[in-house]
Amino acid sequence: MNRNLGLIGRKMGCTQLFLEGGDVVQVTVLEIGPCTVLAKRTQAKDGYSALCLAWGDRLERLVKRPVLGQYKKANAKPMKVVRELRVPEDVIAKYEVGQQLAVGDVFKKGELVDVTGTSKGRGFAGVIKRYRFNSFVAGHGTHEYFRHSGSIGQNMTPGRTYPGLRMPGHMGACRATTVGMRLADIDADQGLLMIRGSVPGHRNAIVVVRKSHRSGEARKAILTAKAAAASAKKK
Repeated sequence: MNRNLGLIGRKMGCTQLFLEGGDVVQVTVLEIGPCTVLAKRTQAKDGYSALCLAWGDRLERLVKRPVLGQYKKANAKPMKVVRELRVPEDVIAKYEVGQQLAVGDVFKKGELVDVTGTSKGRGFAGVIKRYRFNSFVAGHGTHEYFRHSGSIGQNMTPGRTYPGLRMPGHMGACRATTVGMRLADIDADQGLLMIRGSVPGHRNAIVVVRKSHRSGEARKAILTAKAAAASAKKK
C-alpha cells in the first residue's frame, strides 16, 4: 500500500513538452490542488492514521447538513471531492485541520508519482478487446467463429466451467493506478503537473496523485518499518 502524501485534482488532457536538450516527450497535464485538510485520523482514536483531504468547489445548498457540519468544524467551505490518504503519524503531525496544501508543498520536478483514477468505460467487450486474445483463422472454411474465445471447459468431467475464466464482460470504469510515473515539469503558480505517459480516466476525471512507493527513499522507509515491526513481534 502506498502510504506517501498526495493531492487530489483532475485530468485536463495530453500535450507535448520540449526538454532542454531539444527532445519532445508526451505528457498528461493534471490540475492538482489546492487541497484542504478536512480531518486527521489517528491510531489512538480511529485505529489507523490518515489525512482527510478535500478538493474542488461545491454549492452549499447541495450539501447535507451533517456533512456541512464537518466543513464548518474544519473552518472550510464545502468541497466537491473528499478522500482519505493513509499516511504515517509523523506526516500527520506536520499539518493542521483547515490547512491548504498546494502542488509546490508536496511534489518536486523529476520525482516519481503514482496516479489513481477511474479508467474509461468500454461497455460489454469481447475477449479480443478485453484480454487481447488472438482471432481465429480467417479462411474460407471458418464461419461465425472469427472472434470467439474458444473452448471454455470439458464435456463430462467436471461438467462445468471453472471460475475465473477469461470471458466477455464489462470492461473499464474501474479503479486503476499507474505506478512510477515521472514528473516532467511542475507549474506551481497554476497548480499543474505534467506527467510523462498516460493516466487513467477521461478528461476532467478525478485523480489522486501521490509520491511513488517505488522510489528509493520510499522503498527504504517501507523496509525499515517492516524490520521494526518484525523485531517488535519477536520481543
